[in-house]
Formats: sequence, structure tokens, C-alpha cells
Amino acid sequence: MTKVKGLMINNQLKIGSNDREGMRYPAIDELSSKADSKYRLVIAVAERAKEINETKKSYLEYTSNYKAIGIALEEIVADLITVK
Repeated sequence: MTKVKGLMINNQLKIGSNDREGMRYPAIDELSSKADSKYRLVIAVAERAKEINETKKSYLEYTSNYKAIGIALEEIVADLITVK
């Protein structure tokens, strides 16, 4: 491990592309049209992420994200989850 500015970075962790650095996908532009309110969107994503954490299952075969929040956002962009 390497120490950089007080943080520990695991040199063994390899990320295949820059898509997984931070929460860049899906973009906010894609998400803004999925709900009439950003608050409803946040609640829907939180509820779906909780389900994903509990069941360890996604509606998507492949995801760009590995965290439940990112997977829930991808499902909403793919219109697999409807925000009401």
C-alpha cells in the first residue's frame, strides 16, 4: 500500500477504465428527465439501493458501477425502474 496525503491507496486495485472513477455514470442530464422532482429521484434511488444491498440482485446483466447507488441510478436510466 502507498500512503498519499493521509490516505491509503491499495496498489493491487486495478480499474479497467476511467468510467468507474467517482460517480460519473449515469450523468445528471440523463437522470433529470426521469423524475419530476430531484427529491423523488433521490428517494427512489435510495429505496432501490437498499433493495439491491439486501437481495444482491440487479435488473441489469452488466453494470458500470459496483456500488448499490450507482447500480440503482443505472437501472433508472435504463427505464427498468420508474420514478413516480
